[in-house]
Amino acid sequence: MKEANTNIVLKTENLSIGYTTKKTIYTVASSINFELHKGQLIGLVGANGIGKSTLLRTLTKVQDAISGKVIINDSDLNALSPIELAKQLSLVLTEPLYSKNSTVYELVALGRHPYTNWVGTLTEEDKSIVDNALRLIGIEVLKSRRCFELSDGQLQKVMIARAIAQDTDLIILDEPTTHLDMYHKAYILKLLQKLTKETKKTILFSSHEIDLAIQLCDQMIVMTENEVVSDSPCKLIERGTFESLFPKDLIDFDSKTGSFKVKK
Repeated sequence: MKEANTNIVLKTENLSIGYTTKKTIYTVASSINFELHKGQLIGLVGANGIGKSTLLRTLTKVQDAISGKVIINDSDLNALSPIELAKQLSLVLTEPLYSKNSTVYELVALGRHPYTNWVGTLTEEDKSIVDNALRLIGIEVLKSRRCFELSDGQLQKVMIARAIAQDTDLIILDEPTTHLDMYHKAYILKLLQKLTKETKKTILFSSHEIDLAIQLCDQMIVMTENEVVSDSPCKLIERGTFESLFPKDLIDFDSKTGSFKVKK
């Protein structure tokens, strides 16, 4: 049992997520229990407004849980300081905060911030890690370019490289394929899959690209109005989970092809 647990990077225990005000508590989802294992690509999917971003914000300590626990590498999320957490997980947001006048190298190097001294001086080891991140993502030729010169797809690769440079066991991305065309959506998700195989890091991402996630993910977390379930794509298809994601008046899920189809 202990050997198996060493592969659990993150788990939730009876987690409830939502918002609290002075007068009321609004629960988005409750009884959330899942485990993320080392070297897996995990897709978080669900309808618009179902609570995917709320779940990610709770998992990354951006907002508090209503109840329950999030455990990262055997540590309670609430017990971790900001620096300790930054050494456990890296986060790629839909709208990143950075100076577009920065070079690609400078932006990727920000991933080393949890490990550098107070003036942010990079050691030779830090520089080697940054160079390796650029190589893994295949953007070495862009390292001297300014961020404002990049396309959306290139910039997304730079943000992923920064997360790799941060060198955490867990990388969480909030809708990494937003604003990309179909080819680049598939490219980014295929890149994430490749990274899990090469680096053994665990990557969790939220997405509306459910068909692509089914094809590429080792595990999926599916949020519906009634529950949050997690399993392999094949087992989720077998139990009919995807058929309950959307109203049936316009689209159907085809369990044979593992994709959604518009009704004729």
